[in-house]
Amino acid sequence: MRKLSGVTWLVVTLLYGAGLRLQECLELRVKDIDFERRELVIRRGKGQKDRRTMRPAAVEERLRAHLRDVRRQHEQDVAAGEGRVVLPDALDRKYPNAATEWSWQFVFPAGRVCRDPRWGAPTRYHLHESAVQRAVAAAVRRAGIAKRAGCHTFRHCFATHLLEDGYDIRTVQELLGHADVSTTMIYVVVAVMWRRAGSAAERVSTDRLQSPHNGRTTDCEETPGGLGPSRPARRRDPAAPRTSLALGPSWRDRSRRTRSWYRRTRVRAMRESC
Repeated sequence: MRKLSGVTWLVVTLLYGAGLRLQECLELRVKDIDFERRELVIRRGKGQKDRRTMRPAAVEERLRAHLRDVRRQHEQDVAAGEGRVVLPDALDRKYPNAATEWSWQFVFPAGRVCRDPRWGAPTRYHLHESAVQRAVAAAVRRAGIAKRAGCHTFRHCFATHLLEDGYDIRTVQELLGHADVSTTMIYVVVAVMWRRAGSAAERVSTDRLQSPHNGRTTDCEETPGGLGPSRPARRRDPAAPRTSLALGPSWRDRSRRTRSWYRRTRVRAMRESC
C-alpha cells in the first residue's frame, strides 16, 4: 500500500480496513459514511443485501479532505447546470431533486461527466473499477511481489487477520456479508493452516541449527563437487505400506483427517453461536 497514493490509496485502505468488495467501495455515497459512529453502510451488496461494517480510523483525515474536494467539484457542476448522479431503482421519479443533492453523490466520482444521450441528462458516475485494478497491479509490480495479488486480496487479508487476532467467526461473517457461515469457515482453515505451517517451519529450522553435523553434510552445505546436498540413499521396505511421502501418512489419510477436522470446527462454531 506504500506504493499507492491519492484516491487509489483511499480505495485500497477501505478494501483492507473494512473488508469491502471493489464494487461496494466504489458505489459508496456520501450519506453512507458515518464519521461519528465510525461505520460504513453498504447498500445493495452481493445478493442485493445491505449491511454495516467498520470504518478504519487511519483514513478519517484523508477521507474528510477528499470529501471536501468532491463537494467543491459538485458545487461547480451544479453551478454549470449539471451535478446530477445516477439513483438506484425508481428514486429519480419519486424524488426528482435527489439527483443533485450532496448526500446522494458518490464518494469516489469519475473524472468526467457522462454526456451520452442514451443515459438521459449529463451525470457523473463513480470511478471505474478498471482504474483501481490497473493501479493495484502497477503497485504490485513496483513492490516486487512475485505472487498473484489484486483488489480482492485485501478483503481476504481483512478476514484472515481478524480471525488471527481472535475475533468471533460470527462477527467476521457479519462484517463480510456472507449468507452462510461455511463460506467464512474457509478463512479459519487458511489462518490455522498458515499458523501451523509457520510454527512447524520455525521448529524444523531451529532443530537443524542446533543438531550436530556428525561428520555429514547438512541441507545448507554443498558437496565438494558442487552437485548439491549430500543425502544418504533411502531404501524402501517392501513390506511397508506404500505412502505418498517417505516419512508420513498417505494423501488419503491426510485429506480424511482434514475433512473431519473441518466438520468438527464447523459444528463447534455453530454450537457457540446458538
